[in-house]
Amino acid sequence: MAQQENQPDRLKFSCSICLDLLKDPVTSSCGHSYCMNCIETFWDGEDQKGIHSCPQCRKTFVPRPVLEKNIMLADLIEELKKTGLQAAPADHRYAGPEDVACDFCTGRKQKAIKSCLVCLASYCEKHLQPHYDVAPLKKHKLVEPSKNLQENICSKHDEVMKMFCRTDQKRICYLCSVDEHKGHNTVSAAAERAERQRELEVKQKKIQHLIQDREKDVKLLQQEVEAINHSADKTVEDSEKIFTELIRLLQKRSSDVKQQIRSQQETEVSRVKDVQEKLEQEITELKRKDAELEQLSHTEDHNQFLLNYPSLPALSESTHSSSINIRPLRHFEDVTAAVSELREKLQDVLRDSWTNISLMVTGVDVLLAEPEPKSRDGFLRYSCAITMDPNIAHTRLKLSEGNKKVTWMDQPQSYSSHPDRFGDLFQVLSKESLTGCCYWEVEKTETGVHLAVACKNISRTGMESRFGCNDKSWALYCHQNAYYFWHNSISTFISGPVSSRVGVFLNHRAGILSFYSVSESMTLLHRVQTSFTQPLLVGLRFFNCSETAEFCKLT
Repeated sequence: MAQQENQPDRLKFSCSICLDLLKDPVTSSCGHSYCMNCIETFWDGEDQKGIHSCPQCRKTFVPRPVLEKNIMLADLIEELKKTGLQAAPADHRYAGPEDVACDFCTGRKQKAIKSCLVCLASYCEKHLQPHYDVAPLKKHKLVEPSKNLQENICSKHDEVMKMFCRTDQKRICYLCSVDEHKGHNTVSAAAERAERQRELEVKQKKIQHLIQDREKDVKLLQQEVEAINHSADKTVEDSEKIFTELIRLLQKRSSDVKQQIRSQQETEVSRVKDVQEKLEQEITELKRKDAELEQLSHTEDHNQFLLNYPSLPALSESTHSSSINIRPLRHFEDVTAAVSELREKLQDVLRDSWTNISLMVTGVDVLLAEPEPKSRDGFLRYSCAITMDPNIAHTRLKLSEGNKKVTWMDQPQSYSSHPDRFGDLFQVLSKESLTGCCYWEVEKTETGVHLAVACKNISRTGMESRFGCNDKSWALYCHQNAYYFWHNSISTFISGPVSSRVGVFLNHRAGILSFYSVSESMTLLHRVQTSFTQPLLVGLRFFNCSETAEFCKLT
């Protein structure tokens, strides 16, 4: 009962915008009250029009009123709250700040359910009914409620814009078509819409087709992800089994060596102790004989001495002393050396194998590799520092400038002996092994320096070690007036601008090797498309004395 009695109060003290009890109430000059935040937000939306209106009575205000809090009304609401006044229940038929209000409702506006493009007005369910009942109104175009109906009115002629100027690509009214747009290609807005609708449908079909293609690609990629995960999990599992077997094999060999050493230790110690025991018995016997001789030597009676002397036992040679030959203290040290040699060999095998394993892992590339750069700035993103290895250089090649410059000399250089050194050809390889994308440039003399990349296991002696004359190296021979590309003893003549600087781009994963003539611009000389199965080293080869080549510092 109390709730029914309070119902009128709730309606009187509720904001018609938010439908809640008034908060910080303000009253406009037309006498209607609102929450300060609600009316300010409502008027913010009307700022562009320059005219502000009351949401209930539609009275307009110019300029925008400055509102002050209605203190008396606020105090009254607070007092009424203490007596049980609550907010009015929301009535979703009425328009809120975000809704389109019916243009024909008086007082509190209801939500519009349709807008008419002919009347340029919005209607609630009640006021829309004539459009369904009155014959002329039935022909009007009804659309979803819109706040932007005024945008359909020509600002110059105050007419509905039912035309479209294709010349100026803008909506116009009929008067515009016979005025400033006279002579232009004009059609009805409906005709233009129909034309654009057809274009839209074509674009929509293309987009839908692209969506289908992309969805197929996504499905394929998802399948590829599953395949990659499965392959990776299986490979990890198999690798762990193989490494476990290797570890078990090493542990068994370690146990076998340990057992063999202990067995041999026991045998040798037993032999030594056996000889030692027999020697100790001989020592005891000799000491007894020595005591007898000592006693006889102190006999004072000559006759007694001569009588007992012949009865002394004859001395025999020791059965062991002549066979004992103590060697220097190297008992099982040779075993340690043999095990150390095995360790070094295993380390070499593991190092080389690890390089190949790592290359195989990084070589897994499901998607397309990055495209080759189109400009020198693009190549410089992949620049890498190259230094030559003095342990590989032929003795007639001098390295300088931090091993970045190579010069062919008349006399051999004082290099130490090394198994990796080139012995027959004036060649050198880099310290760095290259994978991934790399770019470098070489400044050279004009008389015949050759640039190459090669596998680490290329031969170091004989003609089979010559860059480009085997399947382990690729070489660009830079002669005075021409270029030749060599691989596996096959030569290809290359025409192109001869420059003192040559750039080399390697995309190891994609199997691309490109050579460029570098001057004011970059000119592609030759590109190789192959498959690299090992990391590559950078190589240089020389033909004439005093030739030089230097790896450039790239910035």
